[in-house]
Parts: sequence; structure tokens; C-alpha cells
Amino acid sequence: MIGVPAFLLFVGLIIFAGRMAIAHQAVEAAANSAARSASISRTQAEAEGAASSSASSTLASQGLTCASTAVSVDTTGFATPVGTPAQVTATVTCEVNLADLSVPGVPGSKTVTATMRSAIDTYRER
Repeated sequence: MIGVPAFLLFVGLIIFAGRMAIAHQAVEAAANSAARSASISRTQAEAEGAASSSASSTLASQGLTCASTAVSVDTTGFATPVGTPAQVTATVTCEVNLADLSVPGVPGSKTVTATMRSAIDTYRER
């Protein structure tokens, strides 16, 4: 009889680990997509909008529902002169809701963050 609660706790922890692995993968994919979308934009303002939109659509297509989402884009690379290597950095933060697991020791939510970079074409007009 003592083994049943321990087994259920073990199963709950496996589910928690799986959900966190899926969340990490989805947030990394969203950050990569955001950085790439920003790097192919023509202006800094367009890059920020494209990155945010791309991150949101990637998270939705990955099936990850976040309690809160934040997308931060560093577009200072657009200010560099043509011919100088530059990059765009996108950081996506997602607060994953875990309250439905009801496993002792598992927090109600956990924040997952990923940062990715993408090069801006060196000889493209900026």
C-alpha cells in the first residue's frame, strides 16, 4: 500500500519533467523564429514587430499556452554601417502554468526563457 503513493508521485514528476522539456523546446523555437524574422526586416521598428508576431505564432503552433509572454529584441545591429557584420538578438520568456499537476514539490508555474541570435546581411541596405 505504501508503494502506490510513491509510484503516483514518481509518475507526476515524470509528467512535470516532460512538460518542462516541451516548454523549453517551444520557447527556443519561438526565440529562433523571432530572431530570424527580425534579421530579415528592413528597419528597427519593423524588426521588433516582426519578432513579436513570429514568437507568438510559433508558441501557438507548438501548442504551448503561456500565462504570460514577453519578447525582447535587441535591434542595435541595424545602426551599424553597411559592410560591418551585425546581428539581432531575441529573448522570449514564457510563464508555464503547472497548477493542474497537483504534485507535491512542483511549483504552480515556472518561467522558461530562451535567447537566440541571427545575423543581419552584411551588405544589405539598412
